[in-house]
Amino acid sequence: MFTIKGKTGDWELVIGLETHIEVLSKSKIFSGASADYNPSVAPNTQVSMVDAAMPGMLPVLNDYCVDQAIKFGLGINAEISHKSRFARKQYFYPDLPQGYQISQPAEEPPVVGRGWVEIIGDDGNPKKILIERAHLEQDAGKLKHDAHPTKSFADYNRTGVTLLEIVTFLDVKNPENNSYITSPDEAEKYLRQIREIARALGVSKANMEEGSMRADVNVSVRPVGAKYFNERCEIKNMVSFKFIKAAIEYEARRQIEILENGGTIERNTMRYHPDDNITTVMRSKEDALDYRYFPDPDLLPLIIDDERIERIRKTMPELPAATRTRYIEKFGLSEYDATRLTETVDISHWFDAAVNGKAERAKSIANWMISELFAHPENYDIENQKSGIVDGMRIITPTDLSELVDMISASEINGKQAKEIFIKMLDGESGTPHEIADKFGMKQITDTSAIESAVDEVIKNNPAQVEQYRGGKVGLLGFFVGNVMKATQGQANPAVVNELLRKKLG
Repeated sequence: MFTIKGKTGDWELVIGLETHIEVLSKSKIFSGASADYNPSVAPNTQVSMVDAAMPGMLPVLNDYCVDQAIKFGLGINAEISHKSRFARKQYFYPDLPQGYQISQPAEEPPVVGRGWVEIIGDDGNPKKILIERAHLEQDAGKLKHDAHPTKSFADYNRTGVTLLEIVTFLDVKNPENNSYITSPDEAEKYLRQIREIARALGVSKANMEEGSMRADVNVSVRPVGAKYFNERCEIKNMVSFKFIKAAIEYEARRQIEILENGGTIERNTMRYHPDDNITTVMRSKEDALDYRYFPDPDLLPLIIDDERIERIRKTMPELPAATRTRYIEKFGLSEYDATRLTETVDISHWFDAAVNGKAERAKSIANWMISELFAHPENYDIENQKSGIVDGMRIITPTDLSELVDMISASEINGKQAKEIFIKMLDGESGTPHEIADKFGMKQITDTSAIESAVDEVIKNNPAQVEQYRGGKVGLLGFFVGNVMKATQGQANPAVVNELLRKKLG
């Protein structure tokens, strides 16, 4: 259990996350404008009359975005609401041309209801983190304050891009229910699970660096063992795992200091300053009533039937958690290796393509990918699995790696030769691993008579070492093996060399 030591005792954290992911779709949620929001695109070039809130322009719901939300909901084991609706969330800010945001009201069923994801908790055991809801809403625009000394500029390209907001659940009626996040590490694990699921399903890029995933972090503290919740503060728009963890810990310590000095926590919205690692107050925290939600009169209620849900369920790919379990149970991979190979869906697809149904390859393929291939990201195309020479560089394919592993298993080459072939491929050598081995004379010698001849020669030329070995200095076996390998230019099968030496040296 993660705790923070204060002056009066130990404190525990209660953390809630409101995570926004940009939904992948060609057009925006309520207009036909391009949803390919990209900061490099010229400002205000992907804005429709609906996005700009021109008089008389009516929103039309993008059904594909609803399907994406349903798919994500199924991915987090959630209930899908058969009926929900959109409402206008009132607030006035220059990045919102309408003067309100179309969202789904907090007090009513959203498109995605109660669900959960599983993480490994701080105690090392699986832990379910409950999710209260995931609802659809439109994104706001972006304000630029640094382009002019006295003016700010509004870019509405992002306005109306579809957001899915995922909100964790806190059982306020049962403070002893710990199916919520209680440490910075657990917060990171939860967010990585959300990102992993969204990417695996093709629902979102969920990339914090580019802003397609961001989180509002709610933090409160209470004495260890307390049966109540204290007031919380919300840290807005966090876009880095590192900063989220640092902000949680700082904010928790700030609140502990206030409480231990006899103060009270005010429900504020905070801003995190990464350069100074502090949080400061932005504004007092709004309640739902402050937004004056009311049903959007231009949008009909959203009706979702069971047939639509099942149709989407049938398109669901294997999720990373299930893939990890398969790798561990079917292939005998370690938890670490299985996790590395499921960091993205593209990596797991590449691995599966290299294994190609042959379980005996799996451990070797995993070792080569993690220890060698991942160190050269420029030399493999995980996403598109291209082959050949791309931009003057050799692209190593799943077939290349499976052939290399098979050659080792068949004793055609040894590990050292395999590494040499791999390096030649990295250096741009054309041809399959077999062809490269033939071209450079790197095939392993498995002919026992040829190896035996080299063994006899080494024993003959080193009588003193032979006497010492037979006298009990068995560590000299490595000396003999090395000389045989040198005599055969590294091409002798090491297993055969060791067997023959032990037999002849006695």
